[in-house]
Amino acid sequence: MIALIIAALAPAISLLSYFYLRNEYESNTVLQVARTFVIGALLVFPIMVLQYALEAEGIFQSDWLYSFVGAAGLEEFFKWFLLYFTIYKFVAFQTRYDGIVYGAALSLGFASAENVMYLMAAGIDYAIGRAFLPVSSHALFGVVMGYYIGCAQIAVQERKTLWTMMALAVPLILHGIYDLILLTIHENVLVIIVPFMFFLWWFALSRTKKANEKMA
Repeated sequence: MIALIIAALAPAISLLSYFYLRNEYESNTVLQVARTFVIGALLVFPIMVLQYALEAEGIFQSDWLYSFVGAAGLEEFFKWFLLYFTIYKFVAFQTRYDGIVYGAALSLGFASAENVMYLMAAGIDYAIGRAFLPVSSHALFGVVMGYYIGCAQIAVQERKTLWTMMALAVPLILHGIYDLILLTIHENVLVIIVPFMFFLWWFALSRTKKANEKMA
C-alpha cells in the first residue's frame, strides 16, 4: 500500500518541484504552494460525484461531448474557478510565473488524488504509464492555465478579462483534444498521443520561459 501511494504521488511531486524551482524570482512560499496542492487534491471528490451523476443520467451521448464537457469541461472549469478565487484574488504576483506555479500545484494535486484512486483499483503496474500521460498532461494543463492567470494578474485593467477567459479556454481545449484522442483512437493510439504530448510540453515550456521575463 505504501509503495502504491509513493508510486502515485512521486510523478506529481517531481513535476511540481521542477516547475517550482524554475521560478527565477522565487516569490512563492512553499506553504502557499502546498496549500494549493491540497486544494487540488480535494477537488477530485466533488468532480467525481458530479461526473458519475451526469453519466448515470445519460447526459453525455457522444465522445466529443464527454471529452469537452464531461471530462475537460468540468475539471478545467473547477480548477480555474478555484485558482481564480483562492489565488488570483488574494495573492499579489511578482511575475506571470507565479501563476504557473500555482496552476501546476492545483492541477498536480488533482492528478495525485486521481492517480492514487486509479492505482488502488487497477494496480501499481499502471504507474509508469499514468506518470507519462494523465499526470504529466494535468501538470501541463495547469501550467498553461497558470500562465494566463499570471498574465491577467499583471495586465492592465482593460486586458484582465481577456487573459482570465483564456486561462479557462486554452487548457479546456487542450484537455478536450487529449481526452478525445484516447476515447476515439483504439488502434495505434501512441502514434497520435505521443506527438500531442510533445506539443503540450513544447507549448507549456514556451509559456514558462516567457513567464519568467519581468514585465514593466
